[in-house]
Amino acid sequence: MKINTYILKGFLIIGLLNLCACEEFVEVAPPNNKLVSEEVFNSDATARSAMTGIYNQLFLTEFSSGSRSSITVLSGLSADNIQNINPNVLTRMQFENNDLLADNESNLAIWSSAYSIIYMTNAMLEGLGNSSNISVELSDQLEGETRFIRAFTYFYLVNLYGDLPLILTTNYKENQLASRMSKNDIYLQIVNDLEVAMALLPSEYTTGERTQVNKYAAIALSARVHLFLQDWEKAIDLSAMVIDASSTYELLNNINDVFLANSREAIWQISPIGGGGGLTQTNEGSLFIIHPVFSFLASIKLRPSFATAFEGEDLRFQNWIGYHEGEDAFFAYKYKIWNSSEFPIEEYSMVLRFAEQYLIRAEAYAQTGNLTEAIKDIAMIQQRAGLSPVSETKPNISQEELLDLIMEERRKELFAEWGHRWFDLQRTDNAGGTLSDIKPLWETTDFLYPIPSEERRKNPNLSQNEGY
Repeated sequence: MKINTYILKGFLIIGLLNLCACEEFVEVAPPNNKLVSEEVFNSDATARSAMTGIYNQLFLTEFSSGSRSSITVLSGLSADNIQNINPNVLTRMQFENNDLLADNESNLAIWSSAYSIIYMTNAMLEGLGNSSNISVELSDQLEGETRFIRAFTYFYLVNLYGDLPLILTTNYKENQLASRMSKNDIYLQIVNDLEVAMALLPSEYTTGERTQVNKYAAIALSARVHLFLQDWEKAIDLSAMVIDASSTYELLNNINDVFLANSREAIWQISPIGGGGGLTQTNEGSLFIIHPVFSFLASIKLRPSFATAFEGEDLRFQNWIGYHEGEDAFFAYKYKIWNSSEFPIEEYSMVLRFAEQYLIRAEAYAQTGNLTEAIKDIAMIQQRAGLSPVSETKPNISQEELLDLIMEERRKELFAEWGHRWFDLQRTDNAGGTLSDIKPLWETTDFLYPIPSEERRKNPNLSQNEGY
């Protein structure tokens, strides 16, 4: 698997605590590129720094970075919200056309970088388990944070590729020939990791930064997981726990404040400080904004059909979508900063946010036939967007119509964030019906990405997804 090409990097992240310039660098020199657990985990300070190194790496590693090879971009291209500006960039055009080849370099980048993070979490968990020098309270908290990140990473992998190798150790010999486990087995591991995380994590952000996961981050992700598993009642209960945490979270009236660092709508964010350089803007801001002067640097735009699907009074259209006249292109404008070197950092990359919990609960309520409560939840999203609630515009809405409306609100609320639209089309079996009309190369097997060819060359036990 590609994780073996990332092993040195993984060891350095955990073993050397490769942090950004603004974090205290802990000098640890593992011989022979091997993790020295007794040094990395010999105190609370070094263990905490190792965890910070993993958080920082999430900003750099391809699948979670928000840059051109991220899930946000590539899975966004696979759906119907965004598209490439330059049709000659064949690697990304394969995603847009749903015509992926197994040797696509960006597809390999998603797979390999995600397994790199998984390797780091496994190393962290092994180090915590083997150390007696860390306080019990901190060890429990770090285990919860680490298990959350592992579950989070596997969630995206399993929804992109289906059956996967389940890697839970740093044992290279054991990992290099691992076969694919069933999607159900992967989900069992995700649920287990999140349950442990919920039990171990504190409710507060102990660093004061929402770039650190807490109990509510684990609950929020678990709510999404159970929605995807069609466990409606569990999804309702979990999302309600987050929604009821009103002392910590709220839907912000000014939607331009949503993506600010540590906004009260943020459940979990990734800081640009992980880049370790002088720039402090998010990768999403750099990528999605079409600069008024430097428009030739732009590579992604919104599909016109998506941008024009908003009602004119929709505050999301007015504030989260920009238009570049010279390029005649709409662009995602959730992040307002294209380039910055300013401190304190104004924007963090949003990963989990409060609004999604209302959408999760609304969908789960609707699926159970509780339309009254579903309408109340979706009204929270509509009214924040400046729209009349469905209870007024269509008081006798049917269950099917309400579910369609919720999907449309998810599309408009969560666009250009973590491939939500792609996964929604996939999990509701609507990918083909929606995409086949606008993507002539669409085939029924395109809802999963191919296992990268390079991985299969290295590991003969890896089978390929159907259609590739």
